[in-house]
Amino acid sequence: MRVLAGELKGQRLSAPRGSVTRPTADRVRIACLDTLMPVLPAGPFLDLFAGAGGVGIEALSRGAPSAVFVEQDALALRALRDNVERLKLGARARIVRADAARAVEDLARRGERFAVVFLDPPYASPRAAPALAAVATGEVLLAGAIIVLQHGSKAPPPESLGVVRVARAKKFGETTLTFFSAPA
Repeated sequence: MRVLAGELKGQRLSAPRGSVTRPTADRVRIACLDTLMPVLPAGPFLDLFAGAGGVGIEALSRGAPSAVFVEQDALALRALRDNVERLKLGARARIVRADAARAVEDLARRGERFAVVFLDPPYASPRAAPALAAVATGEVLLAGAIIVLQHGSKAPPPESLGVVRVARAKKFGETTLTFFSAPA
């Protein structure tokens, strides 16, 4: 796996061993980040269920000013930490080991706000809905924020949840990216 565009283009990314995480496919990552390009410089990027950090690192490479990576799995965290350290992103990246929904609540309590939130939970995970619901309260969102949920195509999210509404969806076979927008 490599960074696909931006200042870090071509840099190799470590991936965790095992089957706990599922790296986002290159064509899905390209489509996602190409769509997000206009809003990436607007504020921090929150990568929930970050795995090895491929999407958040790609966002940093393409102009996001900073990123918070939330991951719970020890093997994924090891790969994520290696990627952040090796690419010298420490000043712009923070790693949080926590359950995604709990991390969102903690970030909200600390007053942190994000221009973009990306969620890539394991498909059919019981942790996906609480994490999306925590984001959808709007407490961690800047005005006009974009939320992207990567999910199985056969399990679409609701059209609206909390303060966010579906703006568009892009299907890639069994994977779909659903883009939500927050009020401006």
